[in-house]
Amino acid sequence: MAFSADELRVLRRALATALNPAPLQGEDVQDCLRLAEAVDDAVREAGRLRAFLLADLARYREALPGSLPGYLELLQDALAAGYDPAVDDLAALRALRANPRAAVLLDRCQVLAERSVRARLARVTQTAVATTPRPRVRLLALPGGRAADEPKPTPAPPPAERPVPKPSEVFPPRRRPVPPPPPEERAAG
Repeated sequence: MAFSADELRVLRRALATALNPAPLQGEDVQDCLRLAEAVDDAVREAGRLRAFLLADLARYREALPGSLPGYLELLQDALAAGYDPAVDDLAALRALRANPRAAVLLDRCQVLAERSVRARLARVTQTAVATTPRPRVRLLALPGGRAADEPKPTPAPPPAERPVPKPSEVFPPRRRPVPPPPPEERAAG
């Protein structure tokens, strides 16, 4: 973004006022408001231009391989503007890696995509750590206050401990099954 000489003068006055607060004249306030509006317009226009560039990039990607030179040029422009390559871009470049320019761009896009994924994972991890509840701290009563005036109750005796059962008491021994008598004894019986 480039500022004109007048806009730079207004910006310098606004920064000086921010550093050394003093009452502003009406004309200075109007100049600051006009500059803020111009900056907002430039930001909106940059957003519209970015959306157009990404839509154009998608159209060229869909028309591959016939649109290879235009696609590679648009992708380079988008990367220079801060675009993170999408999965579709990586797939298209992999299919076109026989072209030396596409192969170089594929290497660059893979590095950028990996960096973007790592940054997203780091943000998710930081968010998860920040939102993880801390363990509750046990509150202790401080001496004094109303509790010091009241009689202290006697603590209840601890419950009697039960003996731990033996495994043979919990799981009785298995009885071995009696084998059936031989067939001769069954017939005689």
